[in-house]
Amino acid sequence: MAQKLALIGFGTVGQGLVEILSRKKDLLQERHAYRPQVVAVADLHHGSCYDANGLDLDQLLDAIARDGGRPGALTSCPGGQAGWDSMETIRESGAEAMVEVTLTNIETGEPAVSHCRAALQEGIHVVTTNKGPVALVWRELADLAASRGVQFRFEGTVMSGTPVLSTAAEALAGCEFARIRGILNGTTNYILSEMEQGRGYGESLATAQELGYAEADPTADVEGFDVLAKVVILANVVMGASLGVGEVSRTGIAGLDASEVAAAPAAGHRWKLIGQVERIGERVTASVGPVALPLEDPLASVTGVTNAVTLETDLVGPVTIVGAGAGREATGMALLSDLLAIHRAG
Repeated sequence: MAQKLALIGFGTVGQGLVEILSRKKDLLQERHAYRPQVVAVADLHHGSCYDANGLDLDQLLDAIARDGGRPGALTSCPGGQAGWDSMETIRESGAEAMVEVTLTNIETGEPAVSHCRAALQEGIHVVTTNKGPVALVWRELADLAASRGVQFRFEGTVMSGTPVLSTAAEALAGCEFARIRGILNGTTNYILSEMEQGRGYGESLATAQELGYAEADPTADVEGFDVLAKVVILANVVMGASLGVGEVSRTGIAGLDASEVAAAPAAGHRWKLIGQVERIGERVTASVGPVALPLEDPLASVTGVTNAVTLETDLVGPVTIVGAGAGREATGMALLSDLLAIHRAG
């Protein structure tokens, strides 16, 4: 039986998921007996479309490719009913799972918080890569999901398609975590790698923007706000804390001295922007800031846009996970892994 999906948001990540579902259709059926059916898509810019019998995935992608710059591109999809907003899509589409991939807002979490809350109240599973709802109101949404007998899953919020949260919850089940620290932002890691080669901060940032690694407004990355949201998620979800975003010490990389970054390896160190969560007695603290790591630290060897996290456990010691922390396919894969987990649970 098909799993009916509604996508709220159809930017890079949503399109990445649809591309994977289209390309991997036969594999998903053969290996996992999984047959997803996208019945609705709603996007603030691209418009919306709905078909109870399932939308044609290739036609969805073609509509964006053909008219992506034009508002309401999705309304031209053949056979689809247009005109619903996000809330109508959640409540009227008959979807069993909602994929929430609107833009992250770490200050209010909106509109994603309202989308997640509405879906869960309707008894609809929720999967998201949106850090806002998880960083700000994870406990409320998790409790709401449990009360409705559905799942709230968000693997892609920390390291995209690289499985950190599921590794901690499943592969390392039974472990206690003393500390979690990681390189959780590819943009800043790329900039620091460039600065180590003797380039200035401004030049390195400009190159990152040219390559698409940094936004036109890079504040969320270079000032550490993106990592801040991720360490709050790790603190609360993995280590059972109740931290708010205002309780995390945060420093970005803009103030680092370029000559000091370049000289560090010769002195046995390498600068990284590190997000850290640590348990001290009964208290859990979190921080974001530049750290000069010893070269022998596994995180010190991670360069470019790659991300990595080290989970320090009582039973197996430190476990370091290295992989992509962003990207169209990688983040789409995170959504797929959550959808498959829901499918396996029946």
